[in-house]
Parts: sequence; structure tokens; C-alpha cells
Amino acid sequence: MSSDRKTAVAAIFLAVSCLHSCIPAVYSGMSAAGPAPALSVAGDTPDETVRSRSGDRPVVDSLRVSSGPVIMNAVRDSGTGEMTAVDVIEASRIVARFRNVAERMGRVSFAFDITVPEELISSRYQLRFFPVVEAGDSIMHLEPVLITGSGYRKRQLRGYERYRNFISSIVTDSTDFIRIRQLETFLERHFPEIHAMKGDSTLIPEPLAGNIFGVSQYAALKHYTDNARKRRNAWKVEHRDEVFRKLVKSPMERNAVLDTVMSSGEGGLVYRYSHEMASAPGLRKLYVSLEGAVYLDGDFMAAVPDAGKLTFYVSSMSTLADYAPRYVFRVLDRVVTDSTEAFLDFCQGSAAIDTLSERNSSELSRIRSCFRDVLSRRDLVLDSVVVTASCSPEGSWEYNSRLARDRSEAVRECVADMGNASVASMVVTRSVPENWDRLARLAANDTSLGSACRNTVLAAAGMRDKDEAERILSGLPEYRHLLEKLYPELRTVNFRFHMHRAGVKKDTVHTRQLDTVYMKGLQAMKELDYRKAAGLLLPYRDYNAALALASSGYDGHALDILSGLGKHDARAEYLEALLLSRAGERQKAVECFMKCLGMDPSMRHRANLDPEMSEVVKACGNMF
Repeated sequence: MSSDRKTAVAAIFLAVSCLHSCIPAVYSGMSAAGPAPALSVAGDTPDETVRSRSGDRPVVDSLRVSSGPVIMNAVRDSGTGEMTAVDVIEASRIVARFRNVAERMGRVSFAFDITVPEELISSRYQLRFFPVVEAGDSIMHLEPVLITGSGYRKRQLRGYERYRNFISSIVTDSTDFIRIRQLETFLERHFPEIHAMKGDSTLIPEPLAGNIFGVSQYAALKHYTDNARKRRNAWKVEHRDEVFRKLVKSPMERNAVLDTVMSSGEGGLVYRYSHEMASAPGLRKLYVSLEGAVYLDGDFMAAVPDAGKLTFYVSSMSTLADYAPRYVFRVLDRVVTDSTEAFLDFCQGSAAIDTLSERNSSELSRIRSCFRDVLSRRDLVLDSVVVTASCSPEGSWEYNSRLARDRSEAVRECVADMGNASVASMVVTRSVPENWDRLARLAANDTSLGSACRNTVLAAAGMRDKDEAERILSGLPEYRHLLEKLYPELRTVNFRFHMHRAGVKKDTVHTRQLDTVYMKGLQAMKELDYRKAAGLLLPYRDYNAALALASSGYDGHALDILSGLGKHDARAEYLEALLLSRAGERQKAVECFMKCLGMDPSMRHRANLDPEMSEVVKACGNMF
């Protein structure tokens, strides 16, 4: 390498080194007493706009993007030549560390302020602030806040402009790769009849066009195609993502809550960050911290250490519920019966159970499960099992009577093995030769049968001579439908279990049992499923029902229930005060709250935790 070239390279290297090492003095000289960003809970003022410290003017949200916080000094490493962070920014100071927030409808809303002093803002850099929320065992990274220097944004936009120029250079029309002028000259000289069709708009069928142009014309088209340019264009299409990363070193992301462009000397910035999230059962606290870094042209320059945590105490309506068990009195009979019905397939005209039937396998398995459940009950003692088989009307009454009895016996023998030896002696058989009652019910509900047919079936079911009744049905046009669709439903086996309560000698017993429906409503309250809780508790119209309605947003209905309760305890008075405060009836709310404190002074602490009661507490002043 010549000496002149070495001198030029050294000059360029020195310039680049100076460019990266000239970080603003505020970053390199930061100390514990120096400027640093701050994280604080939001004030009580309703104004939640972004403000500039210097003029109290709104800062323009120039782009909703993504990224996060602060700054640090960096120098070039003499060994590797890379820029390396050397001074960590001091931790952000915490202005206020805690606040109470309310959980409503299963959601929690909170806000905090991110304050950045003017000294930390530089035109060349971008500050990226990342709020982090800890809720129980989960950690959530919220959408970031970006403070972009005007110079930094110019370089971003310059990269996008260069990429747009690159994209616009990509050819989308394949005919642009053909040297049209030279191809036309070739056709004019060697294929004048083809060249003459240049201005002809007549539609030429594809076979004819093929015959006209032939192979020679296609060869000419290929010859006059700029293949080198076509290959370069294909390379651009294939590598456009790679080119984007090269030209746009710091892409403008699209998921930040704020990306505002500022230059040094414009004043500091305060941004109020509001967020709403789903609550969780047992959630009592939220912790918010701030992470971040400073970037130069998309490259990380410095990190911000832990700035401390803000604490948000979550006030949940579910904590006001009365979770005491609720009982109901029930009258229990000593004798208990239960039954189930099975559809078993028998061999045609026989009492033998069809062992190849898949339905039989399923039904018998279900019956075995029923026997196991009955025998495993410690509060009930099995007395007997009545097995009743029934047949359909086809055939004579005498034949069906015998067939039904035989089928009952066959089933009894089958189920005798489902329990212990004593169970076999408890099985009693019954039979219904022809199940006309069931046939009448099925026909009455079968919309595919005409009214005349249904009336005939109902009349036949009431006849004493069942053989004559079946003969009448066999003459109906719909008899095939009866035979194929309804008659199989009549061949059933019914199992009725007769039991008595263990240790009970009286015919009826009054007992106190846990109200399972009510307790499910309370469980839904714990799980913050207020709408489900309201649906389960509403019929009880008690304090918990009012609380569930209030938690679901039905304040008026909740007040109606509370007004009908008569005497209130401290929690009911507190809930009424809260609902009146929501309705804007401040004086009535104060009166209810004073009654609440008279019953339970500790509710004052609860009120201090509930933002919705803050105005009521202030109105009470020093009265408690």
C-alpha cells in the first residue's frame, strides 16, 4: 500500500473514531448527583398528557413505535476497536413509591410518570424506556417509550429513503428486460409480415400465433433479452430483506406507546404511562420498574440499572365477600329408589342376548358401572333390584308374554355376576309383554306420522284386545315406519334399585346440608368471575348477591338488594357507601360510611386502600 493511501485510510479511521467517541459530556460525566430519569406514581390531576418541563407544552407523539430507557458513556476499545460502555447511568430516583388501585370487573388500571431531564436528551441518540410489571409470579414487559433525537430520526429516515430507492429499482414487468428497439429492427428485416402486425389489435388464436412466430421468433426474443440485468433484478428480489437490514440500521418499530422526536435544549419530558391488565385471584400487589438503554444508529451504547420499584396495592371487591359457609335444611326420605334403562339386543324371537352386538357391550358395561356405584355408597344400603323386560307389539300377546319373562330371566342371570353373592339373591324379575304406553308416547311426539296415524295408535293402545290392536296397526300405510323406527325402542330392560339410608329408622329425616350452588357463587367471586357469581347468587338476594352485582357493574340493582336487607353490618354499609359514591350522592355516601365506621373502625383502613372511596374519606375529614 502506498504511503499516500495509508495516510488517507488513517485519516478516515481517525474521523470515525472521533465521531463515535464524542458522546455528550452529560453521559460521560454522570454521577450519583448527576441527572437521571425518574419513575413515579401518577399524580391525582386528571391531565394525563405528555408535558415538556421547559414550557409545559404538550410533546408531539410523532410516531407510535417500540423501544425503551436511558444513557451511558462509551469509548473505543484500544484492543478490539469496538465501542464499549464504561459508565453505567445512575439508578432512576423514585419520587413516590406506592399507590392504591382498584380491581373492577376483573381488570386493574394504573398509571405512572416517566420523567426525563433536559440534560439527558441528545440529538444523536435514542432513549428507550421499558416498563416492567411484576404481578405475582408473572413478569410482563409493557410497550416501550422512545425519546428519539432529531439527528437520530434523520438518519433513520435517510436509511428508509435509501431502501425505498432500492425497492423502486426492482423491475416488475418482465418485458423491460427485452431490447425492444433491436428486436423490432430484427423482425423488420427478417420477418416483415410479423413486424407489420405491430399495430394490429386483432386477437390471434394461440395455435395460429404459434405458427406465425415459430421457433426462430422465440429464439430472437431470447437473444435480445438482457439476461445480466434480469439476473441482477432477481438478486435484488431475493436479498431485499438483507439490504433492508444493511440500509436501515435502526428500524422504526410499531408497538411503542410513544416515540417523540426531541433535541437537546427543548426542555425535559414527563410522560404519563397508563396501562390496564387482567387481574388474578389473590393479586394484592403490582410492582413496576424501569429498564432501558441508549442507542446510536440502532447500536446499544449504555444500560440503565434497576431504578427501584413502584408498588401498586390492588383493592379487590372480592375481599369484601362473606365467605362463611351457607347451609340449607332438607327433608330426606329413608327409602331411596333409582333406576336406569338399557337397550339390549336379543336374537330374533329368542331370549338369548346377542353377544356380537356392539350396543350390548356398551350397555352392559354401563349397567356394571351402575351396580358398582350403588354398592360403593356407604350412606345407602341396597335392598333389591327389579329387572323388567318388555317387548314390542308384533306377534301374539301370549307369545310376547312368555318372551318377555324369558328375557327378564336371561338378564337376571347376566347381572347376577355384577355384584357379590348376596346381590344375586336381591334381583327380582318383572315383565311387560307389549309396551303400549311407551308406543303411545313415541307416536304422539313423532312429527313424521300423520295425525290420523297418531290417533289410530293412541286408540289401539287403549284397546283391551292387544292382538286386534296390533292387527289394526299392521294395516296402516305408516306401519313400516312403526316397525323400523318405533318398535325397537319398546324392547327395553329397566333396572330399578331399591335402597334405604344407613342408620336411619324414621321414614323422613330433616338434615342441614351445605348449599353447593351458593358456595359455587362464592368460589366464582374468589376467581374474579363476577358475572358467573352474580348469576348464581342473585336468587338469594343477600349481601353477597349485591356485592357480585356491584362488581359486575349493576350498581342500581345492587342498591335495591341492599335497601331490602333491613339491618346492615359494617361491610354492607361500606358497600352501600361505595355504590352511592359511584352514583355521585356524596352526602349519603358519607352518612353510610360513618355508620360503617361506628360498627367497625378498621374499615377506615379498607377505605384508604380503595380509590373509589377517596372523596368520601376526604369529606369525612377528622370525624373518625
